[in-house]
Amino acid sequence: MSNSLVIAADPLPLAYTLLSREQLRECLRRMILIRLFEENAEQAYMRGLIHGTMHLSIGQEASAVGVGAFLTDADKITSTHRGHGHCIAKGADPARMFAEFFGKETGYCRGRGGSMHIADVTRGNLGANGIVGGSLPIAVGAALALKQQKKADAVVCFFGDGASNEGAFHEALNMAALWRLPVVFVCENNKYGMSTSTERSMAVSNVADRAGAYAMPGVIVDGNRFADVAEAAYHALRRARGGEGPTLIECKTYRIRGHSRSDRNRYRTKEEIESWQRRDPIALFREEMRRLGLLDTAAIEAVQAEAEAEIARALDFARDSPAPSVAELTRDVYAEAA
Repeated sequence: MSNSLVIAADPLPLAYTLLSREQLRECLRRMILIRLFEENAEQAYMRGLIHGTMHLSIGQEASAVGVGAFLTDADKITSTHRGHGHCIAKGADPARMFAEFFGKETGYCRGRGGSMHIADVTRGNLGANGIVGGSLPIAVGAALALKQQKKADAVVCFFGDGASNEGAFHEALNMAALWRLPVVFVCENNKYGMSTSTERSMAVSNVADRAGAYAMPGVIVDGNRFADVAEAAYHALRRARGGEGPTLIECKTYRIRGHSRSDRNRYRTKEEIESWQRRDPIALFREEMRRLGLLDTAAIEAVQAEAEAEIARALDFARDSPAPSVAELTRDVYAEAA
């Protein structure tokens, strides 16, 4: 029996009363940007333009943008190996992200970080992390710093269902609750930690059920519905900024692609994937705004066209950018001599 609060869809979602029409349009644009960015990154990988691997969040766009809707540049986020959407939701430039993917000097980390290690501290993005659960202690430390500096900002920590089984998850939530830190823990539960389902890896039905052990609210939302995620994030951020402490939000969502580019998807059925594709978060958000009269078909098509043009420019920028110089191979590895 779950003690977690479940937020259901409302006839007039709170997010639509708190965000202006222009802000909602921007949220749709960012969700489409995330989708187009990852689709084009996948194609570039298949053409050999990107080396290594990547972890795509196609199908999870609503959780990133729904939380990001109420964040400012002063707020901080920590991300995961599946963090491209978090970056764009926090205002990252797709051109510099592609440049990072391509290993170019103009990338966010000058081509050194690649897909899993993009950071932009100027906008409060403290970085993605290739270690499962690795961002949780970092988020708690950042939240402690904000509290000590008496700042009214908050930290959002994105992580997956697999990370909730790591010791760092429990340590982070315990410390955040003890010190009433301004941090919001956002679990993007996409049902699988690599190829292992949550049914086989968790003793509880929901990640949010674990919030009770640390005396913080545990909220479950439909992670494919923008308005549901945004409403939960709004309340959690108000609580954090008001000095009331942390919240654990669980976004029930799904990754349409495999764990990484090497995943053959042998652990799930075609029917399961197709059932989630029918609940595409971008389509749900687009249709809801159309139904509520917030954007008409022409306006939605214009948003799509804008996003496509931006991605095309971003790819051109990345392709035309210079590669790092071999002479600077150890730059940013060793401190400069005094």
